Amino acid sequence: MAFVISTNAPGDPVERLSKSASKEGAANEQSAATKKVKQDIRKRLGLDLPIFYVSLAAYADCDTLHKIDDKAQQENLLKLTRKYGNWQAVSRYYHALNTLSEEHNILDIEKIYMDNSAISYKTIGEGDTARIDTIINATYSKNEINDAKNNSSFDVLSLLESYNEPVIESKIASLEKIYREYKFLKPLADRFTVVKASFIDLKQNATPWKTYIPKLIFHWENQYANWLFGSKKRGTKGVLRGDFGTSYIDNQPVSDKIWQKFKVSFIFIFFSIILAYLISIPIGIYAAYKKDSAFDRGSSILLFIFYSMPSFFIGTLLLYTFANPDMLVWFPESGWQDPSIYNEDWGLFKSMAHHWPYMILPLFTYTYSSFAFLSRIMRVGMVDVMGQDFIRTARAKGLNEKKVVLKHALRNSLLPIITVFANIFPVAIGGSVIIEVIFTLPGMGLETFNAILNYDYPMIVAIFTISGFLTVIGYLIADILYAVVDPRISYS
Repeated sequence: MAFVISTNAPGDPVERLSKSASKEGAANEQSAATKKVKQDIRKRLGLDLPIFYVSLAAYADCDTLHKIDDKAQQENLLKLTRKYGNWQAVSRYYHALNTLSEEHNILDIEKIYMDNSAISYKTIGEGDTARIDTIINATYSKNEINDAKNNSSFDVLSLLESYNEPVIESKIASLEKIYREYKFLKPLADRFTVVKASFIDLKQNATPWKTYIPKLIFHWENQYANWLFGSKKRGTKGVLRGDFGTSYIDNQPVSDKIWQKFKVSFIFIFFSIILAYLISIPIGIYAAYKKDSAFDRGSSILLFIFYSMPSFFIGTLLLYTFANPDMLVWFPESGWQDPSIYNEDWGLFKSMAHHWPYMILPLFTYTYSSFAFLSRIMRVGMVDVMGQDFIRTARAKGLNEKKVVLKHALRNSLLPIITVFANIFPVAIGGSVIIEVIFTLPGMGLETFNAILNYDYPMIVAIFTISGFLTVIGYLIADILYAVVDPRISYS
């Protein structure tokens, strides 16, 4: 599923990574250097390969269409082939257009201007003050030449991305008018004649019946294998070895970026889970033991009040109260560390001592909403177990109440809590967007949000893949813990 998302996501990753999107008014020109950069990126990403080991295609389709550098042109060629059913004719039309586009790119405006101008010289003044001025009587101004070149280049590039017949005919008519009006485009007019003839040939020799005959195409080297296992030839390791590709935002390895951010989010979520369980389980046990008592009802009301408060409200309230010069300045107001004094070479305890003041407020914001949820689950499980026959038998045997509750009832009521833990485990990769924004924490929540906003698909796919992996690990740990706490369950 992650691979399917990455291959079908909108936009062209090559354009994003090369940062060579065309500027308005530049007629979408691309230098040879830019094209070479794009080709190198495509090869490095494996985008010059077919998607999977096997593909279902039409009999008319080309087997090597994936080698076309431009994604929009690649899709357009496929549509033309599916419409006319004659790949040979489509190929001739495409190559003629490409040749015409390249001829446009090498047009020298200055040379055309001089070739279409009459140069004369005029002497002004006498004696020492005399000067000779150059007078150019130009047939066309530089602006006219530049406009003609840009307009015709735009139409040619539009043809490379057009498959609708009326649109193509309209663009061809427009180009014909431009070449007829501006004589300096005569060399291009000859190339254009080939384009026009190849399109007429494409229409006249259409074989649409070929598009209804299916065929299987096999590709031993493909994008999926490269994504999953990597490729020595391309210098990639693959997802199975932790290589998730390159970020579209800053061209950095996704695995490095994830590890930097994951570390922060995981620390907060790990400690928040520990605190939530350490506090919620005793509350749930005691509330079940004192069912319908004042403690049971009071704790339920208080915890559900906490549960109903949104995290952004609690986080903002904590900052306003305990990190505000006008109130109390007990904790730092934002961040994860003080960059002016923090040293990466510090040991574990010194590093934790530095981070701890920054963790207090975010940890409380992470944890408080879990109290009601977990304690209610624990309470319901304990109430159900406490009414069963084996608890009455244990009491009848003379066991003290503490041993009945903590040894016999507790172990059998932990199964729902373990199930909840299995679902919490994948959250470690996602972090919390709201809390990390409020406290300016450089974690996975904020990184995920930025990746979605910037269409950074490799990062999104990596988070999606790791979340799936952690979900499997969470369920595996839960199954093992089921057998540990309940002797009736065995996997032998």
